[in-house]
Amino acid sequence: MFSGHNRNSLRWTWRICAAGIAALAITASSAHADEIKTLSVIDDRGVAVAVPAPPKRIASVSYFAADVALALGIKPVASTYMVQGRNPDFLADYLKDVKEIGQRATPNLELLAEAKPDVTIAIRRYTEGNADQIANVAPYLAYNLELYADSDRTISQLAAILGQAKRGQELNARFKAAMEEFSAKAPKDRHPRFVVMWGGDTPWVFRSENMTAAILVALGGDNIAGQNPTPYLPDNWGMEMSLETMLEKDPEIIFVYDYGPDRPHENNPIWQQLSAVKNGRVHYVGDHWVETHGPIAREIVLREAAHLLYPETFPAVDVKAEARKLIPASVE
Repeated sequence: MFSGHNRNSLRWTWRICAAGIAALAITASSAHADEIKTLSVIDDRGVAVAVPAPPKRIASVSYFAADVALALGIKPVASTYMVQGRNPDFLADYLKDVKEIGQRATPNLELLAEAKPDVTIAIRRYTEGNADQIANVAPYLAYNLELYADSDRTISQLAAILGQAKRGQELNARFKAAMEEFSAKAPKDRHPRFVVMWGGDTPWVFRSENMTAAILVALGGDNIAGQNPTPYLPDNWGMEMSLETMLEKDPEIIFVYDYGPDRPHENNPIWQQLSAVKNGRVHYVGDHWVETHGPIAREIVLREAAHLLYPETFPAVDVKAEARKLIPASVE
């Protein structure tokens, strides 16, 4: 498992990812042996879904499917947003003219139907309540996207569904190499204490198995939230942490998922006592830090995280410029 100072955890994680990829189930079917018509895909609900092979019109509930599609040179036809009116920098400007279908937790089914997708790809937890209705619009795939181990397997499966299995493998190999490169360059004698959190009266913090936190840990950071003490229980990748407890652990760097100007945690006088606040090391991070599993998001988070942990070692990052390096020109 991960620990603040153990870089062997990175190798452990990649073994887990490889095991997950081996377990994927995609079966081709066709009326003619030489012409694939559909793919039978088992998603993270354990449901077998018949998907056109390959689908051309991708609807993304969350940014994950849009991220993967753009990395493969495919522009989605529809996407939810995280904050209305805020274009995600990590996808450059490629979603500006893509149909918006509501906030990721409450996708609008009428707008989804208007987009006429071949397949809708979603984060499972946001769509469990209306899965049947979404499936009535188009084939619907739902994925658990929380842990570091979720990233490679979902990218591999989605790339295969989109007819680019080899490219998906290349994207995973690229990120593995980048993780190893940045981890090797990180100072070996420093392990800055950090926390990744949602703001609120009582912040919600993320354990080290969480995708974003795991990248910071792999770079040598020490997560004050620690590891999941009950890995046998599902969905135990985060917890509430009072500001009193946070003060006791006193992180040197705080990463806050930014949903806008409402920041009630800042009104608590304890907030001003934290070392990270006193030293100006509180970072309100972009949408890609919230949804880090896609090939574009995770690459940019890795670079930003390295800089924010060790600003004297790693350069600052131009998010849009980095995104354009990762998105093929064919998307234009």
